[in-house]
Amino acid sequence: MNTHDRTSGNTGRLTAKMALELAAPHTWPAAILPTLAAVCMAATRVESLSVSLSLAMLAIVVLFQSAANTFNDYYDCIKGTDSEDDYVDPSDSVLVYNDVDPRCALRLAVGFVAAAFALGIYVIVQAGLFPLLIGVIGAFFVVVYSAGKTPLSYLPLGEAVSGVVMGALVPFAVVQALTGSVEPLVLVWSAPLALLVGLIMFTNNISDIERDVPAQRRTLAIALGRERARSLYHALAVASVVAMLAVLAVWFPKGLIVMPFMVLGSLPLFQALFRNPLTPERRLQSMPQILTVNIVLGAFYSAAILLSASVDLSL
Repeated sequence: MNTHDRTSGNTGRLTAKMALELAAPHTWPAAILPTLAAVCMAATRVESLSVSLSLAMLAIVVLFQSAANTFNDYYDCIKGTDSEDDYVDPSDSVLVYNDVDPRCALRLAVGFVAAAFALGIYVIVQAGLFPLLIGVIGAFFVVVYSAGKTPLSYLPLGEAVSGVVMGALVPFAVVQALTGSVEPLVLVWSAPLALLVGLIMFTNNISDIERDVPAQRRTLAIALGRERARSLYHALAVASVVAMLAVLAVWFPKGLIVMPFMVLGSLPLFQALFRNPLTPERRLQSMPQILTVNIVLGAFYSAAILLSASVDLSL
């Protein structure tokens, strides 16, 4: 049975396990690390931070990430882009490997977005309308990333958009909510995070070149070809570390003490990253690899920024 047969005849129930797999928790570092870094940035600007507001913002960002993942699976399924021959883990392609009506996934994705906005009411009450504006922008990109005749995921813009939205706009909104002031410098401080988040999609797109060409996608990886894409991929990975060092040196010099440990901790990860050919056969190894890099670098970067803070926590 092909993918289109599944989309037309499935009547199976979406279980809680499948719903969690559609949310793709393994991708949540793209939401969690920028939020964590933003909380640390806010801690350098105020004397007191709200724990409940921080957790609410984190939950909202994770819900948006889950919605994006679910929308993407839904549209890939109904367009016939995904198949069982794409070197993906069954848990990473729920609608391909299970007899489930794809409309269940669509309702789940909408539910994630609705839950995010419901939780956003608390944020708005505490912090004003600015986070709502960023939330609306985020929701727009969550949908257009996968939906429509030519979604962003089909264009060379996908990496840049995901990096800017998740890696820069999210910290921008979180810092404003926690400090009560708009800090344009946050966009500069978030540049390393934007690069790292963009690399997650770039990893996926380089690995998927062979299946994306027949699907008429025009991703950055396809435009460059695998070898040139890998060269850019390596350059951006190095640039993320250089950007972290530059931000810390200029604005958070106390955090530079953390950098030797970050380099030592990430060096084996970078060696493996540079050896990876990013072919379809290596896809199951490639995604955990770049997510681990995001976690390690993001955690060290957050810790380095936090060293410049002196803050009390409150509910």
